[in-house]
Amino acid sequence: MHIPKTVIVTGASQGIGAGLVNTFLERGYNVVATSRQVSSSGAFRVSNQIALVDGDIGDPETATRVIGTAIDRFGSVDALVNNAGIFFTKPFLDYTITDFRQLSSTHLEGFIHLTQLVVKQMLAQKSGGSIVSITSPLVDHPIAGVTASIPMMTKGGIDAISRSLAMEYAKDGIRVTTVAPGIVDTPLHKDDPEDFLRTLSPMASISDVQEIVDAVVFLTEAPHITGEVLHIDGGAHLGKW
Repeated sequence: MHIPKTVIVTGASQGIGAGLVNTFLERGYNVVATSRQVSSSGAFRVSNQIALVDGDIGDPETATRVIGTAIDRFGSVDALVNNAGIFFTKPFLDYTITDFRQLSSTHLEGFIHLTQLVVKQMLAQKSGGSIVSITSPLVDHPIAGVTASIPMMTKGGIDAISRSLAMEYAKDGIRVTTVAPGIVDTPLHKDDPEDFLRTLSPMASISDVQEIVDAVVFLTEAPHITGEVLHIDGGAHLGKW
């Protein structure tokens, strides 16, 4: 008998997160979807395959409830997608410590709270697992005029810790990877002019959500890939164009 795998998706109520939830459901996974108001978002049909957990990912209580829900409802945790993210740009001198704390709470503290509990559960299950996190090509390859210094300071932390964890848990079969999307057609960019967005990659391209989702699913299911950063950015990470 085939026992379905269970995946946790953060930032699940819209954009890439919602696309991930629906695609994992289509592939037969059980899904625990979490975001601040995922249960009232109306994004998903109720089914036995999905559990919704409301909460701020920066609050350790949210992580505890997410893991508890996964075990109580589905009995295991086999994959995690750290998708929750915040992005805004300002000149470096205009960022406030409040901005930093908001970004750090979601990107770094949220990562630590949930990923620690997931790794602990995966080690107890002794069957390995996958952790995929969403970062950004801007971490390593800034673009002139896109002043995202403090958001990238925190996203870059996810990049760094993912490489460390990939090595630390390689022998346990726990794979840790990241996907670095460029410009994606999500609500995040609804007010940005398309002509400008197309200047941000040499291919002058905008990805759709499903392209990012497919990359995450690929890494989730790829048995021998760990420590990898998969750029989906129309070549923006290659350098000047």
